[in-house]
Amino acid sequence: MAGSVGVNPVVARNIFRQLKKAGLIVVQRGGNGGVKLARKLSDITLFDVYRAVDSVADGKLFHFHENPNAACPVGRNIHHVMDGRLEEIQDAMEQKMAQMTLADVVADTEALIEQQNTIAG
Repeated sequence: MAGSVGVNPVVARNIFRQLKKAGLIVVQRGGNGGVKLARKLSDITLFDVYRAVDSVADGKLFHFHENPNAACPVGRNIHHVMDGRLEEIQDAMEQKMAQMTLADVVADTEALIEQQNTIAG
């Protein structure tokens, strides 16, 4: 799987560990082992995966200007101006992700592959 998405196998294993901890996959060891989903595709949202893989630190997607210059008028006010906006953007993104399931992703992938096969064939 790591080769398919072009990442180091260690990265893939770490992601699998996070998905397992979140109850999204089941990992079976041994000769007949492998990874399978713990729920139906239609019951797992992109938001579930996003939360499972620690995409955000401290629940915040946006981290900027951690130590703005308080002596500067912009630096002194940047968080007052931007924090609410960035939270609104994150909330909108997360709500949209919660509406998209892995079943949607699989269906779109299968349709694209079929389209490509039709063009190539």
